[in-house]
Amino acid sequence: MSSTWDAWSYRTTAARDAQNKDIAGYEVHATDGHIGKVDKATYDVGASQIVVDTGPWIFGRKVLLPAGTIDRVDDAEEKVYVDLTKDQIKDSPELDEGTTWDDADYRERVGGYYSGFYGY
Repeated sequence: MSSTWDAWSYRTTAARDAQNKDIAGYEVHATDGHIGKVDKATYDVGASQIVVDTGPWIFGRKVLLPAGTIDRVDDAEEKVYVDLTKDQIKDSPELDEGTTWDDADYRERVGGYYSGFYGY
Protein backbone atom coordinates (compact mmCIF):
# COMPACT_ATOMS: atom_id res chain seq x y z
CA MET A 1 0.00 0.00 0.00
CA SER A 2 0.99 3.59 -0.53
CA SER A 3 2.65 5.47 2.30
CA THR A 4 -0.04 8.13 1.88
CA TRP A 5 -3.07 6.00 2.80
CA ASP A 6 -5.61 8.18 4.58
CA ALA A 7 -8.39 6.39 6.44
CA TRP A 8 -10.84 9.29 6.21
CA SER A 9 -10.45 10.35 2.57
CA TYR A 10 -11.75 8.64 -0.55
CA ARG A 11 -9.00 7.23 -2.77
CA THR A 12 -8.69 8.59 -6.28
CA THR A 13 -9.77 5.14 -7.55
CA ALA A 14 -13.10 5.54 -5.71
CA ALA A 15 -13.71 8.87 -7.48
CA ARG A 16 -16.05 10.28 -4.82
CA ASP A 17 -16.79 13.76 -3.60
CA ALA A 18 -19.87 15.77 -2.66
CA GLN A 19 -20.69 16.34 -6.35
CA ASN A 20 -20.93 12.61 -7.18
CA LYS A 21 -24.08 10.53 -6.90
CA ASP A 22 -24.76 9.53 -3.28
CA ILE A 23 -23.81 5.90 -2.66
CA ALA A 24 -26.43 5.26 0.05
CA GLY A 25 -28.24 2.06 -0.93
CA TYR A 26 -25.33 0.65 -2.93
CA GLU A 27 -24.26 -2.96 -2.28
CA VAL A 28 -20.91 -3.35 -0.52
CA HIS A 29 -18.48 -6.10 -1.49
CA ALA A 30 -15.42 -7.26 0.41
CA THR A 31 -12.64 -9.15 -1.35
CA ASP A 32 -14.46 -12.40 -0.52
CA GLY A 33 -18.08 -11.47 -1.11
CA HIS A 34 -21.11 -9.30 -0.43
CA ILE A 35 -21.38 -7.79 3.08
CA GLY A 36 -24.41 -5.51 2.97
CA LYS A 37 -25.64 -2.13 1.77
CA VAL A 38 -24.52 1.43 2.41
CA ASP A 39 -26.86 2.93 4.99
CA LYS A 40 -25.18 6.37 5.14
CA ALA A 41 -22.23 8.04 3.44
CA THR A 42 -20.36 11.26 4.10
CA TYR A 43 -18.10 13.26 1.84
CA ASP A 44 -16.54 15.61 4.40
CA VAL A 45 -12.94 16.46 3.62
CA GLY A 46 -10.73 14.40 5.93
CA ALA A 47 -13.72 12.78 7.66
CA SER A 48 -15.44 10.71 4.96
CA GLN A 49 -16.96 7.36 5.85
CA ILE A 50 -19.77 4.95 5.14
CA VAL A 51 -22.04 3.00 7.47
CA VAL A 52 -22.87 -0.46 6.15
CA ASP A 53 -25.99 -2.32 7.23
CA THR A 54 -24.83 -5.93 7.18
CA GLY A 55 -28.33 -7.34 7.53
CA PRO A 56 -28.33 -10.98 8.64
CA TRP A 57 -24.66 -11.49 7.74
CA ILE A 58 -23.48 -10.41 11.21
CA PHE A 59 -26.81 -10.37 13.00
CA GLY A 60 -28.04 -7.03 11.73
CA ARG A 61 -24.97 -5.17 12.90
CA LYS A 62 -23.96 -1.91 11.26
CA VAL A 63 -20.28 -1.24 10.66
CA LEU A 64 -18.45 1.97 9.94
CA LEU A 65 -15.90 1.87 7.15
CA PRO A 66 -13.51 4.78 6.65
CA ALA A 67 -13.61 6.09 3.08
CA GLY A 68 -9.96 5.07 2.63
CA THR A 69 -10.97 1.40 2.67
CA ILE A 70 -13.01 1.84 -0.51
CA ASP A 71 -11.09 0.64 -3.55
CA ARG A 72 -13.66 1.63 -6.17
CA VAL A 73 -17.29 2.49 -6.77
CA ASP A 74 -19.34 1.23 -9.70
CA ASP A 75 -22.18 3.72 -10.18
CA ALA A 76 -23.69 1.78 -13.09
CA GLU A 77 -24.05 -1.37 -10.97
CA GLU A 78 -24.50 0.57 -7.69
CA LYS A 79 -21.73 -1.35 -5.94
CA VAL A 80 -18.94 -0.32 -3.59
CA TYR A 81 -15.80 -2.46 -3.41
CA VAL A 82 -13.53 -2.47 -0.36
CA ASP A 83 -10.17 -4.22 -0.24
CA LEU A 84 -10.81 -5.98 3.05
CA THR A 85 -12.09 -9.45 3.86
CA LYS A 86 -15.39 -10.22 5.52
CA ASP A 87 -13.57 -11.31 8.69
CA GLN A 88 -11.58 -8.08 8.85
CA ILE A 89 -14.81 -6.10 8.66
CA LYS A 90 -16.68 -8.40 11.06
CA ASP A 91 -13.95 -7.97 13.70
CA SER A 92 -14.03 -4.15 13.52
CA PRO A 93 -14.99 -1.96 16.50
CA GLU A 94 -18.74 -2.23 16.95
CA LEU A 95 -21.03 0.62 15.98
CA ASP A 96 -23.88 0.16 18.42
CA GLU A 97 -27.04 2.18 18.93
CA GLY A 98 -25.38 4.29 21.63
CA THR A 99 -22.43 5.25 19.43
CA THR A 100 -22.70 8.03 16.91
CA TRP A 101 -20.67 7.69 13.76
CA ASP A 102 -19.08 11.10 14.33
CA ASP A 103 -17.90 10.30 17.88
CA ALA A 104 -14.17 11.22 18.00
CA ASP A 105 -13.12 8.34 20.30
CA TYR A 106 -14.97 5.78 18.21
CA ARG A 107 -13.50 7.17 14.96
CA GLU A 108 -10.02 6.95 16.49
CA ARG A 109 -10.57 3.27 17.40
CA VAL A 110 -11.91 2.51 13.93
CA GLY A 111 -9.09 4.36 12.17
CA GLY A 112 -6.52 2.56 14.32
CA TYR A 113 -8.10 -0.82 13.64
CA TYR A 114 -8.13 -0.43 9.86
CA SER A 115 -4.73 1.28 9.62
CA GLY A 116 -3.18 -2.04 10.70
CA PHE A 117 -4.24 -3.58 7.39
CA TYR A 118 -2.51 -0.82 5.44
CA GLY A 119 0.85 -1.01 7.22
CA TYR A 120 0.39 1.83 9.73
